[in-house]
Amino acid sequence: MIFFWLKEAIKLIGRAKSSFFLSLISISISVFLIIASLISIQISNEFQQSLKRNVNINIFLKDSINVNDTELLQKQLNRKYYISSVNYISKDEAARNFVKETGEDFRTLLDYNPLPASFQVALKDKYVEKDSLNKITAALSRLPGVDDVVFQQQFVYEILSQIDKVKKYIFVITAVLFFIAIYIVYSTIKLIIKSKYDEMETMKLVGAKLSTIKMPIVLNGIMIGLLAGIISLAAFYSLFYYFDNLIELRRFFNFSGGLYIVIALLIGPVIGSLVSLISLRKISLKI
Repeated sequence: MIFFWLKEAIKLIGRAKSSFFLSLISISISVFLIIASLISIQISNEFQQSLKRNVNINIFLKDSINVNDTELLQKQLNRKYYISSVNYISKDEAARNFVKETGEDFRTLLDYNPLPASFQVALKDKYVEKDSLNKITAALSRLPGVDDVVFQQQFVYEILSQIDKVKKYIFVITAVLFFIAIYIVYSTIKLIIKSKYDEMETMKLVGAKLSTIKMPIVLNGIMIGLLAGIISLAAFYSLFYYFDNLIELRRFFNFSGGLYIVIALLIGPVIGSLVSLISLRKISLKI
């Protein structure tokens, strides 16, 4: 029976060539867009995590703080659950960094060092959010010996906000295009069913089972979906390796090719079979 279903599914391709190619193109585009969206979201997430790992809060110390209090403060900071690392920058080191970055040595004009000692604090990824950052900076500013707490909050907030917006737009655009493609496939399969209407009525009269009528069309959808997945993978990998040679895409994110192969080879047949089953839901043995 399975061989009969496969034989009939292959025959459907020959009978409705234009419908077959339209379905194939639609599902291929859908699968390609899904893979592209997943890649875009992965890149966005990895960039976001990289940004969060590089967010540093500068805790400037009062000039009156002594060595013991500085060491005590450093121990307090190391015990904070939201801090991943603490780096102490002395007044002399701050002066050297200033000269190195600006090329100007204020020590030729001043007989004292106006730059304060500080701690450069890196936060754990999950705490680099607007609400958390506001609470953390407020808590750090209240610690004894702390003069000021500074970080580029507006820049960080803006970048994180823009990344979240981009991900939302990707989801929405992909969903819209995905449903458009499904509708095209649905309409195409309806045309196939309509072209087989007389044949299906004849099969009902001779006592054919409902599975005998429906399964070739479902298998046809699965075959189209599988072929579409292969085509979309070929297109995706061609573009990926082309751009990888130009701008080395792998530097920007951890590419896991095997995962996307599995996704593409699953999504195509799932779309094809699902749309076929929806299209066939009203088909019954009633004459």
